Amino acid sequence: MPKKQTVSKQTPSITNEQLTELRALLPHVFSEGKIDFEKLHAALGDFGDERPERYSFTWAGKREAIRILQTASRATLVPARKESVDFDKTQNIFIEGDNLEALKLLYKAYFGQVKMIYIDPPYNTGNDFVYPDNFADPLDTYLKLTKQKDGEGNLLTSNAETGGRYHSAWLSMMYPRLFLARQLLRDDGVIFISIDDNEVHNLRIVMNEIFGEENFVAVFPWRKRTAKSDVPFGLSQDYEWILCFARSELFNASIEGNRRKYYESPDLPNRLWRIHEMTTHRTASERPNSNFTIVNPKTGKKYPVNPNAVWRVSRDTFDEFYKNNRIVFPGDYDFLNISKPVLRYFKDEDEDKAGEQFGFVSASTNLPKEVGMTQDGTKDIGDLFEDKVFGFPKPVNLIKHFIKITASLDKSAVILDFFAGSATTGQAVLELNREDGGNRKFILVQLPEPTGNKEFPTIAEIGKERIRRVIKKMKKEREGQLPLDKSEDLGFKVFKLRESNYKQWDVGASHDSPEKYAKQMELLADPLVKGWKEEDVIYEVALKEGYGLNVNVEDAESKGVQKVSDPDKEQSFYICLAEKIKLKDVKALNLKKDDLFICRDIALDDEAAANLSLQCRLKTI
Repeated sequence: MPKKQTVSKQTPSITNEQLTELRALLPHVFSEGKIDFEKLHAALGDFGDERPERYSFTWAGKREAIRILQTASRATLVPARKESVDFDKTQNIFIEGDNLEALKLLYKAYFGQVKMIYIDPPYNTGNDFVYPDNFADPLDTYLKLTKQKDGEGNLLTSNAETGGRYHSAWLSMMYPRLFLARQLLRDDGVIFISIDDNEVHNLRIVMNEIFGEENFVAVFPWRKRTAKSDVPFGLSQDYEWILCFARSELFNASIEGNRRKYYESPDLPNRLWRIHEMTTHRTASERPNSNFTIVNPKTGKKYPVNPNAVWRVSRDTFDEFYKNNRIVFPGDYDFLNISKPVLRYFKDEDEDKAGEQFGFVSASTNLPKEVGMTQDGTKDIGDLFEDKVFGFPKPVNLIKHFIKITASLDKSAVILDFFAGSATTGQAVLELNREDGGNRKFILVQLPEPTGNKEFPTIAEIGKERIRRVIKKMKKEREGQLPLDKSEDLGFKVFKLRESNYKQWDVGASHDSPEKYAKQMELLADPLVKGWKEEDVIYEVALKEGYGLNVNVEDAESKGVQKVSDPDKEQSFYICLAEKIKLKDVKALNLKKDDLFICRDIALDDEAAANLSLQCRLKTI
């Protein structure tokens, strides 16, 4: 007989999910539910490394960082409608809170959904905002530091220059966040990370460990300023670095270039084609099979090879290329002015390759001048605010450039920035969508770091206000114009990190005495906290069950029941938070075996629970 289940009250265990994947791949290395490392080593064969000395990367606190990563989050994200713009229609998201907790909460719903991540984390210069992640209770630490909870001595502080640059503390802060970020990326996804000289070397190594050295893509040098005169050693450091790593080999960067020129000819009716250089930059010693003289079969004319730039084809494949109309010689067509053989490619084949029909070419690490410098980022935000409310923001065009080389073709891509700062990434997404008709969505996460500014007391407030002003400006630009064929998403939902709506079991109190244990049991008879709000509970249930933050919530056919739908996942569930539910109350729903119905455990008597378990998938709170 089917049984009722309970809803997830915390985020999934990363370790358990990885073990599940390993069990599916190598079931024979498990014994009595645990990994048998001798069997694992045997299964790995030559890939196992038992050398007493081997290359590795570690730091003081790495184990703690891994334990923090493995600690499930019991927090939740609470909607803040008054701070949002067009909450019920928009798909853009702004999360105010600790990004580690936020990433854990996003993990189940957004696993493998993000196309691009851009982050501009603290550079560990000695004046960065820091707060200690706490393995025992990371949420409690966050709540105290952001003054949402009382706590003596827990102050928002900076990493004082006199204390040196704590590489270990910085790495411990970055490691779990980057690990979770990788899980959110699609297989063809990519991450860009801005950094300066202080930690670029450590960041590269820790990224190699998390993403794999084979998925390193490039380092982009970004010129942040013009040369300064009063600098240490008399040398002005004018560049920062943007590291790029891919989720897998499926990522392919490209940017719009000159459109390819196609030809038509009578010998190939109804089939357009283009030409491509047939030499390569390889030498004769590097590619000896391509070191030969080409002879035109029709004319007998010879075309000697350049030993410093041999042919792209080998001697063995030349005949096959020629038979398939892949080789064009000088004189074959009057309209072509060529002096040596070239390759021929057909347009219909190009159109089978992503991007090529649009005239996209490979991107370069040489960033164009249009991306701007810090002064341009300052101007971007200065055009929206009268005062200088945020220091050293990245230029909007810089973020646009990275979106273009990764998500120009996928105009519905999800873009994530979990060190959002003043929300430059949000502005970049909104503006680029208008420029090319895209419907990309952003997810921004920003800690409410104090600013000392009375009007905008935290950086999160600056970010939210910036997006509001960008939206207002963009709407004004459209005034008096004809409506667009496709409506723009000029809005964003605000969510705030808060303690769970579920009561938490106090392990210490339950062991003190039978009386306290009984009190705990009494408190958990209804696991919802005092003063809970229906919408907050619905979003927490949805998120921890793996539904995204863009769910649609609507009244169902039965009174007191709501239907929660995730359009991206094409999934839905019914939820009722009433204190009492009778079978007749939900009869109109006509529940089927595959339908998920969620309600409070105290709302069902034994008969209702048994019948609902037979009708549908029943979960209780």
